Amino acid sequence: MTVRPGLDVATTTATGTGRESKADTAIDAVGPSPCSAEPSAADRAPEYVLPARDASRAELGAFLRSRRERITPEQVGLPTGRRRRTPGLRREELAQLAGVGVTWYTWLEQGRPINVSSQVIGGIARTLRLDPAEIDHVKRLACVPNQATPRADDVVEDDVKAVLDDFATMPAVILSGRYDVLAFNALYARVFPALVAEPCSRRNLIWELFTRPACCNPFHEWKEETRGVVGTLRATYARNVGDPVWGAFIDELVEASPEFATAWAAHPISLSRPRVKVFRHADVGLLHVRTMPADLAAAPGQRMSVYIPQNDASRQRLSRLGAPDFVGSPIHDHSTP
Repeated sequence: MTVRPGLDVATTTATGTGRESKADTAIDAVGPSPCSAEPSAADRAPEYVLPARDASRAELGAFLRSRRERITPEQVGLPTGRRRRTPGLRREELAQLAGVGVTWYTWLEQGRPINVSSQVIGGIARTLRLDPAEIDHVKRLACVPNQATPRADDVVEDDVKAVLDDFATMPAVILSGRYDVLAFNALYARVFPALVAEPCSRRNLIWELFTRPACCNPFHEWKEETRGVVGTLRATYARNVGDPVWGAFIDELVEASPEFATAWAAHPISLSRPRVKVFRHADVGLLHVRTMPADLAAAPGQRMSVYIPQNDASRQRLSRLGAPDFVGSPIHDHSTP
């Protein structure tokens, strides 16, 4: 059987930041945490990282398999036939519909070192009904040679911190591609007091979402939030496959949260984009905000997110949180009964 050649592709990263507030703002400054201290030259990550080929191919195979299993024969005009042992399409059915060899497609799912052309990717994508974000994900996992991915630097520039603190009436944060909270303004600290009180290694929105007990979890619409966040994390992970820091991060989350493990195994893919979110605050109630994420061109891998109130009640509650005389409730200590 003829094995058809093709293409390999790679990509970029996400973002984060914070800084001391100006003296004339309504809230005391929350300066950069020790997490954002300048690392030594020896500790700095290399400027560029190439994804490990074997890991990328394995991730690509797992993703294609997950998407093949969600397509029913009826959706592509095939008879259901006799009882099937596995969900979705068989490999030979998908190969026929996509116009590729069965052996070649089997090797692709198995993570073997074969080339993939953009034309072949297009045929597979159409058959699997992939959306644009998923197609981009597949191309990145294919690892085009000589296309290095800029690696995120966890140090936040002073100018970015200055911009962050200018959002005195709106919570704002700088995040890494793993959703590490690298820096934040004072109002953000009052919206998420338990999160910013965590040590650097756990000051992370994914950990907050999946491991904070329900009684104190700030994400009011938890299920909706998990879908978007894990999808965005998956897309960013494709640009960092083979990075040991990323690998350890995912492994720890899978171990700590069965819910995350299930969501991660489904291979969701989504883009970082504005979303309406609802947060629950112990002192002021529900906050309806629209998040506005923006990648920082000066710091590849870092992203600023500003939370814009969506109604008068949320605007008033944020104003209350930002008042100079505001005193929040003590953070619940879950280590004691």
